[in-house]
Amino acid sequence: MKGLILAGGHGTRLRPITHTSNKHLIPLANTPMLFYPIKTLKEAGITDIGIIVGHTPERIKEIKDAVGDGSKFGIKVSYIEQDAPRGLAHAVKVAKDFLMKNNPDQKFVVHLGDNILKGGISKYIQKFKNKDVDCVILLKDMPDPSRFGVAEVNNGKVIKLVEKPKTKISNLALVGIYMFNESVFDSIQKLKPSFRHEYEITEAIQGLIDARKTVEYFIVDSSWWKDPGDPEGILEANRLILDELKPFNKGVIEKGAKVTGKVGIEEGTVIRTGSSVIGPVIIGKNCIVGKNTQIGPYTSIGDNCIIENAEIESSILIGDSKIDCKQKIVDSLLGKNVTITSENTRKRESKFVVGENSIIVI
Repeated sequence: MKGLILAGGHGTRLRPITHTSNKHLIPLANTPMLFYPIKTLKEAGITDIGIIVGHTPERIKEIKDAVGDGSKFGIKVSYIEQDAPRGLAHAVKVAKDFLMKNNPDQKFVVHLGDNILKGGISKYIQKFKNKDVDCVILLKDMPDPSRFGVAEVNNGKVIKLVEKPKTKISNLALVGIYMFNESVFDSIQKLKPSFRHEYEITEAIQGLIDARKTVEYFIVDSSWWKDPGDPEGILEANRLILDELKPFNKGVIEKGAKVTGKVGIEEGTVIRTGSSVIGPVIIGKNCIVGKNTQIGPYTSIGDNCIIENAEIESSILIGDSKIDCKQKIVDSLLGKNVTITSENTRKRESKFVVGENSIIVI
């Protein structure tokens, strides 16, 4: 059985971060988002994985540099280029040769590169392998699933799927993980672009239902599922992952520094006297947390950051940044190589979404 991870797309809701970096490489708890679905598939026993990448050479190189040939994850990776973001069904279509070649059971799983499901999918994969079905979808009961694909079910059967419905159909959102056999390609071939000018995976699955193929579902019992498509979603996913952090210290905590709660500190990092770190927090390599500084809770600091005279809470610093602003930064997403300083001695609370190589004086 093979896996396909979709990591194309422009990530427009995450600009300006995604002007210069791929959405799927934004770190959550200092781990690129894309690594979580890779881990999920590996844990489910799927080690031959294709990754859909966009057509921009810089973005393709960025993902290839991060993932490599997959050996560091214990998998084999193939890269499949999509000429433009034309929808999930189109991505599956362009991956057909990879998915069907050397795949005796002709079954595969599609995992969106920005979806994270706590607890993984191993049990669902096993059920799919052992059943004679054409498709399995995962659903999550949500109070308002309107920004996702939504499923209507009746008497244990999937009746209807609608992408981002304008009127309420049900509370069952489609988790961005799908299992198919080869029959889905016939359904995709019949699709026309939707009102979004995309080939929708929901319409491809609806085609299977209409053709009386066997489409089954599982309502996931995981405590959480995230599809972090905007800054708020990224920060919430970061908080949820940090809640699972196992504390560690590979750096130096000077006498007089306060570190409490679940905190991870990488090698080369120094927590200076007069600073405070309140977990859950993870701090990357070669960072300095200086005097008069408080980090956390729910904050991820990437490598090579210097933070002094500041408070940072519920935020992500991707790395290589310098913060010395005598202010409190909350609910913020900062790209690489950001400098924030202050000419204002009056303490206030600030919220930022800042692209890389930016300088801000507040």
